[in-house]
This record gives sequence, C-alpha cells and structure tokens, in this order.
Amino acid sequence: MAEQGVFRTEAITKVYGEGPAAVHALRGVDLTLFEGEMVVLLGASGSGKSTLLNILGGLDIPTAGRVFFRDTELTRATDAKLTAFRRDHVGFVFQFYNLVPSLTARENVALVTEIARNPMTPEEALERAGLAHRIDHFPAELSGGEQQRVAIARAIAKRPEVLLCDEPTGALDSKTGVQVLEALSTVNRELGTATILITHNAGIRRIAHRTIYLADGQVAKVEENAERIAPAEVTW
Repeated sequence: MAEQGVFRTEAITKVYGEGPAAVHALRGVDLTLFEGEMVVLLGASGSGKSTLLNILGGLDIPTAGRVFFRDTELTRATDAKLTAFRRDHVGFVFQFYNLVPSLTARENVALVTEIARNPMTPEEALERAGLAHRIDHFPAELSGGEQQRVAIARAIAKRPEVLLCDEPTGALDSKTGVQVLEALSTVNRELGTATILITHNAGIRRIAHRTIYLADGQVAKVEENAERIAPAEVTW
C-alpha cells in the first residue's frame, strides 16, 4: 500500500445550529487516508461518521479546521471547484440506491459515464460490480443487493480516486450484503480506489486495512488489521 495521502484533515469541527441548541457533530478530527487503502468507520449513531464522510466528499464544509485532497485545500475551494472535485475524483455509495426506475442498469450507469472525463463503459463497470448478466434489467427487476451493485457500478464508472460508502449494506441481508462487500473489495484491490466505508456491523471492519472508531465527534482509536478476511467470512 503506497504511503501517499489522498485525504488529510486537520482538527476539523462541525457545529450545527447556535447557542444552547448547537450540535457538535465533529470535535477536532485529524486523519489521513492513503492511496489504495480501505478504511472502515465505526461508531454509534450520532458519533459523526456521516458528517465526516460528507465533508471529505465535498458535500459539506467544516465549521473550523482544514481538509486536503492531495495538495488541494478543499476548505478554501469555491462551490464550483467543489462541484468539479466531486465530479472528477469521488464516487458515492449510500444506503439507498437512488436509481432511476425507468432506466435499465446500463442506462443508470451511463448517466455518469456521459459526463465523466475518462469513464469506463457501463458494461465494464457493471462487470466489475458482478452484474454483467443483469445489464438490461430495470431496478424493479433486481434484488436489493443487485440494485446496490448497480449503484456501485455507477459510482466507479468515472474511475474515481476515492469511493465513499455510507452504510452500503445497511438495508441488506447477510447474503446480499456479502455480495456488495465483494464488489467493493474487488474495486479497491483491482483499481486501487481508496475506499471509506461506514457501517454499524463491527464484523465488516476485518475486511479493511484500518478501522477508525468515532465517538462523540472525535477519533476514539485507530486499529490496523494485520490479517484481513474475505467478505464471505464476515459475521452478521
């Protein structure tokens, strides 16, 4: 794993609201994400995981502190530059798939490939997500796990340097959850896409290079996995 930082945060805080009603979502978070790395974020609801992911992805900005993507300081970027950053460098996968019901799997992925700078074909992206055999099916004809893998194919089709995943297996049973984790692991391994994955399932942490535990908006501890397991070995 190359020791080149893709993301670096310096003492980022995020406060929503003001006065007595203010909510401190993040309280001085420092972390670095390296090239080719898979990191799992663990923590209770309200610990700041999704807020941190949204700030890294340029969907939100911190109240204080600094965020760097390689040598670019995102916290100084204009809205237009943040939009370009999200379009060119980041893939997002959420708990809910956000597919267009009237479009096939191929057409859903093509929504991204038509605007990306150096995209895969929809066919290649779907194959990497393990869905080559379902390419012309509509979302209503796909299981939840298959729909999530279409969402992964859509996210990776633009060849992002970073993949940000917020509870991608949260709505799935164990069998389909494993299939989704296998797709994410394949992308991380074969394309070298730095991947951050939020989950409530502590067992998933063992497929990652590192686990970052968040509590009350702070990094509580960081663990490195000396031995990683395959997604099929994850306990649910």
